[in-house]
Amino acid sequence: MDPHRPTGPSARTTPDHRPPHLTVDGIDLTIGSIVDTRGGATLVNAKKSALAGFVGSTLEYYDFFIYGLCAALIFPRLFFHTSSPALATLMSLASFGVAYVIRPLGALVLGHFGDTIGRKQVMVLTLVLMGAASVGIGLLPTYDAIGAWAPTLLLVLRLVQGFSAGGEAAGASTLTLEHSPEGRRGFFTSFAMAGFAAGMVIANLVFLPVAALPDAALYAWGWRIPFLASVVVIVIGYVVRRSLEEPEVFVEEAEHEAQVVPVAALFRTQAADVARVVAMSIFNIFQSLFAVWSLGYATHEGLSRTTMLWVSIAANGLAIAAIPFWGWVSDRVGRRPVWIAAILGCIPAFFFYMWSLQQHNYAVVFLAGMVFAGFVYCGVNGLWPSFFTELFAPRVRYSGFAIGTQIGFMIGGFAPAVAAALLGPGTWGWLPVLVFAAVCAVISAVAALSARETAFTPLVDLGPGLLRTEAQPRRLGVKV
Repeated sequence: MDPHRPTGPSARTTPDHRPPHLTVDGIDLTIGSIVDTRGGATLVNAKKSALAGFVGSTLEYYDFFIYGLCAALIFPRLFFHTSSPALATLMSLASFGVAYVIRPLGALVLGHFGDTIGRKQVMVLTLVLMGAASVGIGLLPTYDAIGAWAPTLLLVLRLVQGFSAGGEAAGASTLTLEHSPEGRRGFFTSFAMAGFAAGMVIANLVFLPVAALPDAALYAWGWRIPFLASVVVIVIGYVVRRSLEEPEVFVEEAEHEAQVVPVAALFRTQAADVARVVAMSIFNIFQSLFAVWSLGYATHEGLSRTTMLWVSIAANGLAIAAIPFWGWVSDRVGRRPVWIAAILGCIPAFFFYMWSLQQHNYAVVFLAGMVFAGFVYCGVNGLWPSFFTELFAPRVRYSGFAIGTQIGFMIGGFAPAVAAALLGPGTWGWLPVLVFAAVCAVISAVAALSARETAFTPLVDLGPGLLRTEAQPRRLGVKV
């Protein structure tokens, strides 16, 4: 049995009437234990929550990166009319980053309600908002039809996407973590980001036949199809999320702390952890550089647009398996060592990928893309749902995760535009982009080094003691 997993509670009965003790797969099934209550840490609830997080993240990142693909390849021509194609591209890529500006507001609002009215309700809301905004983009008239209103409405819908995304990952990660058995939180929670990889794969697969259309069809109606297809994932995700239960640890905290304003408590007691998460969150610049900026760069260098989409599909297909693998590893060796090794490893891996684009050898490009985005980067992308969530106490967990990550993610959101501005002439003109990415990686690694190791801490002991209800361990029936 895993020494880090609790073996179960002592039943609250007299010695003569103690119920039989039963533990399966490290989970206490004794009557009266945590799993004998609504939303307890059973394998069933963990799997349901992981599936809900996976589906929601699939939709979020499908929508986000369909937009990213169009921002790099389609929108400069349809929505951002200027005399300079380079300026139109820069404006279009900046519109991709605009969503990250509104994300902290979404985190603030949705985090508050996630910590007060419940994780489940907010997760359903974020799913509907994201899908509705994507369908709206697919229905927008272009600049030729309505002039400046076209980019204005595009930005409004992009802001709605960003607002929704501000609470999506936090809700999925928090709910899954609070349902997960001890010693397996990293594994189950990582499925939220496996959904990220699945969303990327689906986005690229859907975009492949669209990108292969003749230009006249592509720019007239073809680009709309991927956005309108969001309806399918919305329906599936809604059905899955409506069947979830609130985690017992949240219900217990809500009963004791109904009057707490989560954001106020968060910054009064865990401001340092919020700052730490902000610094760690800039790891996601690698995601934006790979998925958005490098696609436009590669096609500008003469590589096939369709082939580069297949590179992204191959890398993210591998990531669907690599992300839970790294979550599983972190359950055994700890969050910090995996994080630091992976984020620093992204520097040479990104160098290898950018160098491969200069070789015009598709076999090398595929290999480099899979090493970088399909394996090394997954060492951080699979950990942040559990690592960040575990830093916060239950009654501020949703807010702390959401606010910290979304402030940090703003840098990643604008990474494609920053890279476009930093790109120099010549074969090695991308080196300033590598330096920018390396600086962000080092900052993230240092912040992780300063964080508490949380992988082996029981759920009820996470976060500062002063934020935990003292009766909670007894009520939940967990030995501490």
